[in-house]
Amino acid sequence: MAGIYFHIPFCRQACHYCNFHFSTSTVYKNEFVAALLKELELQKNYLAGEAVETIYFGGGTPSLLEAAELDSVLNTLHSIFPVTDGAEITLEANPDDITAAKLIAWNSSGINRLSIGIQSFYDQDLQWMNRAHNSRQAEESISLSQRYGFNNISIDLIYGTPQLSNEHWKVNVQKALSFGIPHLSCYALTVEPKTTLHKQIRLHQTPGVDPDRQSEQFLLLMQWLEEAGYEHYEISNFARPGFRSRHNSSYWQGKKYLGLGPSAHSFNGASRQWNIANNKRYIDAVVNNIVPCEKEELSAVQKINEYIMTSLRTAEGLHLEKLDETATAQLIQASRKFIDHRLMDFSENCLRLTREGKLLADGIAADLFFDEG
Repeated sequence: MAGIYFHIPFCRQACHYCNFHFSTSTVYKNEFVAALLKELELQKNYLAGEAVETIYFGGGTPSLLEAAELDSVLNTLHSIFPVTDGAEITLEANPDDITAAKLIAWNSSGINRLSIGIQSFYDQDLQWMNRAHNSRQAEESISLSQRYGFNNISIDLIYGTPQLSNEHWKVNVQKALSFGIPHLSCYALTVEPKTTLHKQIRLHQTPGVDPDRQSEQFLLLMQWLEEAGYEHYEISNFARPGFRSRHNSSYWQGKKYLGLGPSAHSFNGASRQWNIANNKRYIDAVVNNIVPCEKEELSAVQKINEYIMTSLRTAEGLHLEKLDETATAQLIQASRKFIDHRLMDFSENCLRLTREGKLLADGIAADLFFDEG
């Protein structure tokens, strides 16, 4: 089973913290959609005939696409790839784009899961982030989506911003719980180079992030959502039983996926590739029957390191039976210090991060990586 990801590179306005590939100009939108349909045809053999079980529209802001444009993409996909019955089809949407008419159209298109970019239920946070919606729209978008039959909803929340107190963070989480949202993706604010936020901090126009405050708010989040009955199935993702993101889970399970659109990444088990992050150059290349991407063949060591990185982020952890005896022995030895400091558990031939270990997930994984050669 495999997944397909569409990168829709348009946004109404630029969030100050965002470093994803996007454009606030939709001048090339028509040409982009046509190129996306053509790339589907050009990449028809990438998944080697595997059935598609998840489809994900990300971005950017996919909810900026017209219903007819979404229909054309999904219809073309179904005509080229085998899609399983009951496939999970997710659309990322911003609260200010969600209307009754769009919800009806999305439902009709076969979209059965929404990922809504809430980020915060406080206007001061949303203004600081330069989001296009306000707190009233945030709440209304959830209620309206539920009213029109979308029960499989995820929302994004951001913690660790300079002005976010623990009390306000708790209100944000409780507000999400009050709507009965079955899936939450919660991210610590990161300051990425070349973003507006990075420049503002460098010029002392806004305070920087406090790592200790971020850690505290992450620990509180884990406690609150565990008490509310959510599975912490991946570092940034929490779900009620039965509502895990099947698409994102496929990434962490090492399944194949095809990414389409500028900057989209693909993985086929042996190599990974990524499209050029430029809308016009992407369109021009695809028009000329070229998929504008770079490719990297993965070595045996890279595959092991990717498994270490992805598996340690999940609740299931790192299963040592998937490695050979030499790699297993080396990994157990390297993990001892983390086990001794209660940052990692070792049981049933499986390594898992503890709650405190999840605060240091990336660093622990990097420390366990194998060296080439």
